[in-house]
Amino acid sequence: MLLRACPLARLPITRKTGATQPPGETAAMTRYARPLAALHWIVGLMVLMSLSAGLLVLGRMPNSDPNKVAALGPHIVLGGLIGLLMILRLVIRLRTGAPSAVNPLAPLVHWGLYVLVFVMVASGMTLSLTFGLPTIVFGAGGALPETFASPARTVHGVVGTALAAVVALHVLSGLYHAFKRDGVMGRVGLRR
Repeated sequence: MLLRACPLARLPITRKTGATQPPGETAAMTRYARPLAALHWIVGLMVLMSLSAGLLVLGRMPNSDPNKVAALGPHIVLGGLIGLLMILRLVIRLRTGAPSAVNPLAPLVHWGLYVLVFVMVASGMTLSLTFGLPTIVFGAGGALPETFASPARTVHGVVGTALAAVVALHVLSGLYHAFKRDGVMGRVGLRR
């Protein structure tokens, strides 16, 4: 019911014929819907920024470092935005479909990216709320706890490393197809 109320749920599906057909038609798709392609690149860049900040900066910075509070602010905001955009992306993806996979592992990698990103956002939110980070970072201030040791922190770290590995695989695959010039990269291109 909620999906029907969303204007994005009425997006036409771009098909092989070049014409737009209403959802439910069966002609083969050759590319992702333009809003989905745009979100692919926007969210992808945001995920790379957030992973880089988390793995290369925040993860190495002790909680006693006064600069960590300032560094957590953008990371928390970016994580929240990623979560919201991923929900939008999932709605569009479920509504508009996807072109046929050229590799049998591609759907596994694509859905795996969705799951890993959603787990990262959920564990980050849990971690943030568990340790009162919204108040410390955006509110009254204060010191960070001595450690973030918790199941949420463990999940956030392990899944962050797994997500970085799957993102690297995804990027390498994209570079392979771009070099091969087999049209796969055009499926997620913004030009029509």
